[in-house]
Amino acid sequence: MTLQSDEVCAWLRTQPHFFDQHPEFLPTAKRESENGQVVSLLDRQLPALRDRNRILETRLAELIDIARENDALSDKVQSFAIEIMSKREPEHVADAILEGLREGFKIPYVSMRLWGHALGRDDSAWRQPVLAELQTFAVGMSHPVCGHHPIYEVNRWFGEDAPRLKSFALAPLGHPAFGLLVLASEEADRFYPEMGTLFLGRLAALATAAIESCASLVYHEA
Repeated sequence: MTLQSDEVCAWLRTQPHFFDQHPEFLPTAKRESENGQVVSLLDRQLPALRDRNRILETRLAELIDIARENDALSDKVQSFAIEIMSKREPEHVADAILEGLREGFKIPYVSMRLWGHALGRDDSAWRQPVLAELQTFAVGMSHPVCGHHPIYEVNRWFGEDAPRLKSFALAPLGHPAFGLLVLASEEADRFYPEMGTLFLGRLAALATAAIESCASLVYHEA
């Protein structure tokens, strides 16, 4: 009985260890290449295996780079949390939040407004009036939003730098929101609509906790 090639292939699929048990067949299995030369099955498979290894090595290197970036980011978040939670004065906690984002995370433009906490002096930047529409918008936010156009008045929070700003990220502070954190950049691709906001949300949550802790402390001391 003569076996057809598809029958041989089907049988080999049911015997995944055949070539492990009979390695002598690999060097002797021949096939004619495109240029007419006869090469062994093993020689034909080696380039494919090398290509697969290169792909795996590249992917592994990418994963290692991502892991290193995540470790560095985790250290920055920890330092930010320790710094802002250690503050006890309203002025200090607000300054620590803004400075920590600028320096620790290399965000060039950061601003904040609070309308639900009487922290700091009346002339403090974060105590300046906020449009009722913007407050309502912040209260309705379930997560941070990013985009290329400022919402309501937020670009004005950056004074003379406003005309240069091309992308914005807005994160509500508190649930419901009692404030708004705004990050901005001169680079249009720094904050874009499709970008993930999980990390930004965590930073806002840390800022919220620091503000509420400071507010609670001020209340009890009063």
